[in-house]
Amino acid sequence: MVYILLGTGFEEMEAITPCDILRRGGVDARFVGVNGRVVTGGHGIAVGCDLTVDEMQLADAEMIVVPGGLGGVASVEACEAATDALKRMWQDGKFVCAICAAPTLLAKLGITAGKTVTCYPGCEAEMGDCVITRKKAVRDGNLICGQAAGTAAEFGFLLLEALKGTETAENVRKGMVFTNAGI
Repeated sequence: MVYILLGTGFEEMEAITPCDILRRGGVDARFVGVNGRVVTGGHGIAVGCDLTVDEMQLADAEMIVVPGGLGGVASVEACEAATDALKRMWQDGKFVCAICAAPTLLAKLGITAGKTVTCYPGCEAEMGDCVITRKKAVRDGNLICGQAAGTAAEFGFLLLEALKGTETAENVRKGMVFTNAGI
């Protein structure tokens, strides 16, 4: 099970694209509303969530994902249940993932310390003690980060690869005729 946290103002591509890729690969990926069952992204697209943050069952989860979008990141950060879930997943050795501005939240929680990460260009000053790369998506152990909306597919494929292996990720990539890849 993968939980994708949606707070008001989230970046739609960074949530929907990875979710779609994960589901194509056979992963049970669910949208979790931080601000209710219907959450509106930064570009006015409302998404119906599968559950709310209070309904998550972390024992069943393999991965938790935070899309970017400054409003969405601020909404997740303001939700104690969401930040507690991120910390617990990390402490339990499960995958914690973020894209765009969302890695800054993981940095505030101490999750990125000493890790190799990527983030939206201009957010580097908020990343604390970590190694920043300009790669579209990067995995360092159980931490996976993506750069921005334009790299949401690469981020999604890396999430899928972490859970289902390279072969599954490549099969989904080929099935989508996704040829502009390169992590």
